[in-house]
Amino acid sequence: MGISSSSLLDESKSNYIKGRADAELESFSPYYRRQYLMAFFSKLQDEVEQHKPRQTQLLKQREPPKPAEVLYEENVLYFDDTRKWKERFVVVRANYSLECHDSYETFMKGIPPRHKLLPTGGTVLTSEEKYMVMVDACFPDLNSVKEEFAPPMAGMPGQFPVYLRLPYRRDSYFCFRVEDRRTRFIAILTDCIRHQNHDFLKKTACEVQTFLKAIQFYREEKGRYESWDMLIGSDVRVLANQVMEELLPSLQTEMMPRLKGRKTDRKRAWFATMEAAYILVQEQLLKGLTALKEECREMAKQQEPRIRSDMDQIVSSRDFLEGKLKATVTGRAESFCSEHVQPHLAAVLEDLMGPISSGFQEVRLLCERLMDQLCQDFQENCSGGELRKSLEGMRKVSLQGCYQRVDVLCEQLQNLGSRYNFSNCSGLVHSTQLDMQQLMENAVYTFELLLQTALKDNPAKPGSAMEKAKLRVLKQYDYDSSTVRKRIFHNALLQITLPALKKNLAPQCKPELQTFDQYVFADYTNFIQVENVYEDVLLQTLESEVNKVVKEAASLKKHNLFMDGADMRLLSQSSLYAGTPTGSTPTSPANVAWCQSQTPVSSPLRNGQLEREENLGADTMVSLSLDAPLAETGADSSLVTDKTAEVKDTEAEAVLTQSPEQAVTDTKEPMSGDSNTGMISEDSTQSEEDSRAISPCVKVAEEPKEGGTTSSGTCSTEEVTESDVSQTSDPTEEGTEGSAVTASAEPVSEGKETEVCLETSPAAEGVVEEGEVTGVTLNAEPATELTENTLPTAEVSPSVRPAEEPTEVKPQALDCIKEIRDLVVEIIEVEELVQHYPDSGSA
Repeated sequence: MGISSSSLLDESKSNYIKGRADAELESFSPYYRRQYLMAFFSKLQDEVEQHKPRQTQLLKQREPPKPAEVLYEENVLYFDDTRKWKERFVVVRANYSLECHDSYETFMKGIPPRHKLLPTGGTVLTSEEKYMVMVDACFPDLNSVKEEFAPPMAGMPGQFPVYLRLPYRRDSYFCFRVEDRRTRFIAILTDCIRHQNHDFLKKTACEVQTFLKAIQFYREEKGRYESWDMLIGSDVRVLANQVMEELLPSLQTEMMPRLKGRKTDRKRAWFATMEAAYILVQEQLLKGLTALKEECREMAKQQEPRIRSDMDQIVSSRDFLEGKLKATVTGRAESFCSEHVQPHLAAVLEDLMGPISSGFQEVRLLCERLMDQLCQDFQENCSGGELRKSLEGMRKVSLQGCYQRVDVLCEQLQNLGSRYNFSNCSGLVHSTQLDMQQLMENAVYTFELLLQTALKDNPAKPGSAMEKAKLRVLKQYDYDSSTVRKRIFHNALLQITLPALKKNLAPQCKPELQTFDQYVFADYTNFIQVENVYEDVLLQTLESEVNKVVKEAASLKKHNLFMDGADMRLLSQSSLYAGTPTGSTPTSPANVAWCQSQTPVSSPLRNGQLEREENLGADTMVSLSLDAPLAETGADSSLVTDKTAEVKDTEAEAVLTQSPEQAVTDTKEPMSGDSNTGMISEDSTQSEEDSRAISPCVKVAEEPKEGGTTSSGTCSTEEVTESDVSQTSDPTEEGTEGSAVTASAEPVSEGKETEVCLETSPAAEGVVEEGEVTGVTLNAEPATELTENTLPTAEVSPSVRPAEEPTEVKPQALDCIKEIRDLVVEIIEVEELVQHYPDSGSA
């Protein structure tokens, strides 16, 4: 393809190249064998333990297309090996390979393509000037004579060219007469490049994970810790890139003096020679790597019984080794991080967040515009066939405008080249764009599923059903976007900083690693490698710093990031005695999470009771329905996982994607046809009578202040001031230790509010020390009916009085307030244990 010329490789030179490839593979093989058994052990361990955390997403993902499925087909002007422009029928399949057929007829007859191109590592250009600059940079010109290298564009039949620059291969040229057709072709061609670069590396297969670790340690042994921009494509292609990197200097020395003629001819001959050598290396490596994989598979089969029988001992041995390494390495790693990593992490993250978040936001806006347009068209009496065409068009929409927002990332990270020796920015850009594409596909697919069921269940009101489906998808997109971007930021920060840390510690730590082999049992040396454990220790040190800055960005809601469910629970626990989290607004995600941590799943507040929100103070919690984001629509029951545990992990996250006003609307007006509202958890499938539980909200009765006013809070104790409360307690019952809690439930008449009393009185010996509670009596009377505007409350009994009226406000009152809050929490926990008996009327 591209420029045609015979290479300068004779038989002796070809044998030399084959020998170099074999030697490289022989040096690489021990690393691969060691890492294969490591990866195989990890795979078996995951199968046995089955408790690895998994980040769930809300949007549904479509089944991937079959490799033979056609994604693009069009007649394109192509410069072929005859050095002439020919019209070819170009086909791109779902395996992201580009096929050039003679015509549409030969394609339909099943005749193999004339050319098949895998554009791995390719660069697409439309400017001749930029293309020439890139070609000159790849040509080792020894005499530095400036001479134009004329590409075959002088007689091109159209005015819209496309230049495809490929590493170690001759370039390809395409041409179009209409710019719109060129735009579509560039979109699909760049998509092929991204997928060819990264799809293989994202696989979780044992062979892939083995290869990635092996090539990393192999390069580090040669002193190359920096990120590698040629880590693209399949394992054979990556290893061939490694061979060519080693081989290139000798080829330049031997071949360049033999190149004669004009600079144009010399360039053509050089690139043809590079391509011939590259193909020769790949063919040689393919044979050797295939044999190596088969050898490792057989070795793993032999070791599998031992792994399964001794798994606990192997894990214990590895943990022991990790402890020894931590004692030696952690201090040095933390010292480097504190000086060279931690001060710069926030700035690097800020540089990452801007372009990446802008790209994801652009995808969201595009998705919203497409859904709005579809809803508008459908409301104008659009037929079912036209609706299907519109949905098909949404799936094929171009994201080039969204991708351009991320392309500027390389400019943002220029300073990392000198500080962290990070040069693989194109890999970060391409992998991010793949995540954007996947999220867009998920959003379109989820919208289709919701739309199909919504229109089927409510054909009379298609506009309302479609609008609800759109809002539902956008909420889920916001959550998934936050989840994906945090993963991108986390991995990128590690990828940027880990090589610098390893390179800095190598002179000190590398020589010492051999001494740690003594801590591994001889029977387990195949499954425990000191270099892997050493890297894990360094990663733990880095991750502690990386997690801090990412969580900080999420807590500040930078670029619409949300906090993880686990982080929210930690925040709610830390904020339990401090009211609203610092820096949070009443409706912020952190505040919502705080409220949720106070609300058991059986609470009536799950129905989205927000009517009193306007009358509450800034420090009062806002109760949101945990069900709303997941159960407001019955459009597709498959959107809700059957595993209750997984749903509980995502409930807190899902609620962040809606405002309180939306939560009320979504809860009170579920999408028609909703039959799955109770699918969120087993607890939520209770009957109506069983769901009328005592509310966890506690009303704290206060002493009237000087102004004569009494304030109360909902689900909060923030309005209890230091001067209002001084606490004492009842004597404990005989035979009990610590605080005693008794709960009684008595039927009450219909409509009567539930009242929970905390009764405390001075102890027999006198006033109990501040902060001490010796006895608590809980009287709970479940109401038989709760109206929508009724908020069940629990009041602190007026008997809660200090033994003596304080004459002045003392700082120690803070401990008393803390104890009141402790009691509130204790009541909430006890409330779920109270048995609810039917009243006398229903007996």
